[in-house]
Amino acid sequence: MSTAEYALGTVTACAFAAVLFAILTSDEVRDVVTRIVTDALQIDG
Repeated sequence: MSTAEYALGTVTACAFAAVLFAILTSDEVRDVVTRIVTDALQIDG
């Protein structure tokens, strides 16, 4: 691969990471994950 292809791959990976970070740190996603973990750890009885 040429240097330009490596640069494009790096930029794409960084952009994908930024999108994932924005999604995973949003309030809605944080609330859903917290609810799932709380429900999973809750013991009935």
